[in-house]
Amino acid sequence: MEFFKNLKVVPRWLIMLIDSVIIFQATFFAFFIRFNFNFEQVDRFEVLPAVFVFSGLTLLAMALTGSYVGIVRHTNLNDLMNMMKMLGLTHIFLFSIKQVNLIYGIVDDLLLLPFSVGLIGSLLAFPILMIYRLIIKQIYSYTQYLSNKERIKKVAIYGAGEAGILTFQTLSGNRGSRWMPVAFVDDDPNKEGKLLQGKKIYLGIEGLKKVVEKLEVQEVVIAVNSISPARKRIIVDACLEMDVPVKIIPPAKEWFDTGLKSKDIRDIKIEDLLSREEIVLDKELICESIFGKVVLVTGAAGSIGAELCRQLLYCKPAKLLMLDQAESPLFEIEQELTSVYKEVKRKAILADIRNKSRMMEIFATYQPQIVFHAAAYKHVPLIETYPEEAIRTNLFGTKILADVACFFKVDKFVMISTDKAVNPTNVMGASKRAAEMYVQALDKHERQRKYKKHTKFITTRFGNVLGSNGSVIPIFKKQILNGGPVKVTHPDVTRYFMTIPEACQLVLEAGAMGNGGEIFVFDMGQPVRIVDLAQKMIQLSGKKLSQDIQIEFSGLRPGEKLFEELLNHFELVKETYHPKIKVAQVNPSDFERVNSEVRIFKNLLENGSEMEVVKHLKNMVPEFISNFSRFEKLDGQGKFLN
Repeated sequence: MEFFKNLKVVPRWLIMLIDSVIIFQATFFAFFIRFNFNFEQVDRFEVLPAVFVFSGLTLLAMALTGSYVGIVRHTNLNDLMNMMKMLGLTHIFLFSIKQVNLIYGIVDDLLLLPFSVGLIGSLLAFPILMIYRLIIKQIYSYTQYLSNKERIKKVAIYGAGEAGILTFQTLSGNRGSRWMPVAFVDDDPNKEGKLLQGKKIYLGIEGLKKVVEKLEVQEVVIAVNSISPARKRIIVDACLEMDVPVKIIPPAKEWFDTGLKSKDIRDIKIEDLLSREEIVLDKELICESIFGKVVLVTGAAGSIGAELCRQLLYCKPAKLLMLDQAESPLFEIEQELTSVYKEVKRKAILADIRNKSRMMEIFATYQPQIVFHAAAYKHVPLIETYPEEAIRTNLFGTKILADVACFFKVDKFVMISTDKAVNPTNVMGASKRAAEMYVQALDKHERQRKYKKHTKFITTRFGNVLGSNGSVIPIFKKQILNGGPVKVTHPDVTRYFMTIPEACQLVLEAGAMGNGGEIFVFDMGQPVRIVDLAQKMIQLSGKKLSQDIQIEFSGLRPGEKLFEELLNHFELVKETYHPKIKVAQVNPSDFERVNSEVRIFKNLLENGSEMEVVKHLKNMVPEFISNFSRFEKLDGQGKFLN
């Protein structure tokens, strides 16, 4: 046993020697089988020389086919095929020599093995060659298990398909692996009770519970390529209930070219559980609207802007302009994208959307045809402290870009808004609602002027995106890493969530289908209780709630509300051809009135107080009712814009 523990790879010469001995003995014994153990007939042949010649031909075939070079502990179907090729090539050599000898009579034909004997010998040798390899493989696995018993974890693989087999081979085939697969679990009742890779297949969640209890499974690996998010949640919930950690293999497209490796198998993340069914996009429509055009993305260094840039490159615009005022993040996204779609020209532009002369210069220089406006201030508590900055960036920055886009007759202007603009309770949401009002009114104004060409303004509105800068999930992860407590504002607070790629896909789809003036609302799925999110993240980290990490309720922050909405009470909704995209039917305000209200802000920002700024914002957005904020005293004051 100690020999196998210390042996990394069985030497090739030893494999060749063992194979040769087995073939020699099998061929020798085949003589007696062929002639029914009639020794008189066997004596007619030069048995030993004939067997030696055949064995020599076998050595030559081994060298040519490389049947001896495989690592024994990784013996698989390819090794089986190589051995079949080796034996087949040996018979070809024998046939060729016998034919030459028949013509030229070089040696006594009795020195050459009869074909029937060679065939019987090969049939005897082949299973023995495979069996001894498998025995060595099993001995090696067992000795490795014994030497690493203390740190090896018993694993159940959820998924008995191709991905499950690859996962089994990856986990069990590595020297020093800390995982030992002991069972498969699958949702297909036709597979229940069958053996796969020598391990029994159990059925569904009940089978998983049996495996954990009976075989003392310590981890579960989900290895299903096309598993639905809902099923994934059920499996994970079952594992967490049993205090069993869960891992998952990444999508096949991420490892298909390089093969699945043990390092690819990762812990399940909360994002995996909040994701939904894959969105079906009209990629042809999207790419048709983008291909060959100059596209500008503002806020390109942010979470949404950066992902938009990644997805836009797929559609091969003539040039991609990435604009942001954050130098380091802009540099990072520029560096990231240099290696993909190199044929697409791109330009990182360091600029501030609040600088009108700079925007005019950029539009004049690069002549963008489509603008995706993702630049904004978004952090509610911070903006509640500095409301003037929200007006300067979210409202005036949008106004400057929209006006410049009109001046240069940009084809489409897609503004990215937020669900916090619906019945806003904070300055950030209200500033985004004011920006929605401006671009929608401007779109109507441009249409009424009946120019041959005018800019189409489109607004997209969605909720929280998973993993974006400053979102709740990265904050919770950091708090858990630091040992807690995890701070939740209120036990009843809920939020809509969407992945960054999913949000950007819908933005692109809405941008392609929009004809101007629409406010597109995305299907955000079901709202998630933040306390439930925190509890699950604690469990997924391997910690125990209340025992290892506490949850503390800190109270709603200024401007925060318990739940978000995607539509105002006066907004109706209209279906589109895409099931996850709807249009909020809102009558746009008169442009002159909206524009005059916006102009008032300019004077207030220069000469007024923050209270006067927020008071006027409430006047412009009458549904803006502050919550847990010092601005609550302003509610109900002033005139309102209809």
